[in-house]
Amino acid sequence: MSGSRPGDRGRRTAALVVGGVLVGAGAAACSGGAGPQGKDEVKLAVSPDGGGKLRPDSPIAVEARQGTIENVTVATRAGAVEGDLNADRTRWRSRWTLKPGTEYTVQATALGRDGRTRTVRSGFSTAEVKKTNDVTIEAPFNKETVGVGIPIIVHFARAVKDRAAVERALEVTADKTVEGGWSWFGSQEAVFRTRSYWPAHTKVSFRAHLSGVRTGQGVYGGKDYGVDFKVGDSHVSTAGEDSHKMVVRINGKKARTIPTSMGKGGERKYTTTNGVHLAMGKEDPTIMTSEWDGCGPGCAGYYSLTVYKSVRISDSGEYVHSAPWSVGSQGSENVSHGCINVSPSNAKWFYNLSQRGDPITVTGSDRELDAENGWGYWQVKWQDWVKGSALKRSVTTAAHVDAATLSAQRGAKPKAPEKQRAEGN
Repeated sequence: MSGSRPGDRGRRTAALVVGGVLVGAGAAACSGGAGPQGKDEVKLAVSPDGGGKLRPDSPIAVEARQGTIENVTVATRAGAVEGDLNADRTRWRSRWTLKPGTEYTVQATALGRDGRTRTVRSGFSTAEVKKTNDVTIEAPFNKETVGVGIPIIVHFARAVKDRAAVERALEVTADKTVEGGWSWFGSQEAVFRTRSYWPAHTKVSFRAHLSGVRTGQGVYGGKDYGVDFKVGDSHVSTAGEDSHKMVVRINGKKARTIPTSMGKGGERKYTTTNGVHLAMGKEDPTIMTSEWDGCGPGCAGYYSLTVYKSVRISDSGEYVHSAPWSVGSQGSENVSHGCINVSPSNAKWFYNLSQRGDPITVTGSDRELDAENGWGYWQVKWQDWVKGSALKRSVTTAAHVDAATLSAQRGAKPKAPEKQRAEGN
């Protein structure tokens, strides 16, 4: 996982993208402050303009009157500071919060109506923080190839009080534009899901710009995090509890029809859950036992089995796995404790095929999969998913473009489009 800082490699000047153009700290500029004040001379202000230690969530802002901003640069050991310039190039603001305990030097140059430039410099430091909110990214892993249903799952070590501030710091970009959204499950888990499945073969970057984000009273993000991953082939499976078969499609084409035996019912815990599951991981072998439910050795109904080629699809002990003992029932009868039983050869094929995030939809069961049972997030309707966002909005995976660049693009000639826990057995 990325998110490490450059460290003490020596002080360097960070060039910024202003209006879509990379501008270096060495850009020539002359000061307009030597002569008499004219009505067309640019007035340029940078904040903060020095002083004591600032909170890390204090923004850097540059404003020009009677002129336009030409260049903004930042010198810091912590790395480059990204910012946004408005369409008329009169206001620039840092995009993300700042890093705690860091010295910043800001240099801004503006061009006045009189044709003269003026440069202003400012230096300040951010305060150290005593409490940080650490993050774990459950999925995806960095450089992982995943299935089309994959969510981005972010766990916080401490409760997040200002979820909106955190959500604004979470950025998902991809080489294909897709609509998605964040939704919160409790105060410590934020999940990103697309509205429809990811297109196959999409390259995705996730960045959590959390360093300096105030997540609670006196608690801040201590560093940034990030993962880059790729969506692989589309593997979408549908398993019918009543049809006793699972149809697997690869990139939309039927690849295999697999006879199955699912939960025998009688008790709710022995009923396979209905709805959209995701492959969460693979285990070979895994031990499945009734002890999870308090039924140990000597208990009526006790079992303990070593199972091979298992693909986990929930947190309530459901897997697609090899079950040589039930081959005679596969395709005709449900006899398992809740899992999807398949033959050893079919289990091996499915196990080798599976990627984390592959959708496996179960139909025909009267026990609905809960959204928080494993990765059951696709059980939530899209409008309800967006309501779970602190900002009550969806986002797209398009790369960020500031207002000044967007304004320039609108006036440009358009380009030609490119071709585009174990329970059952």
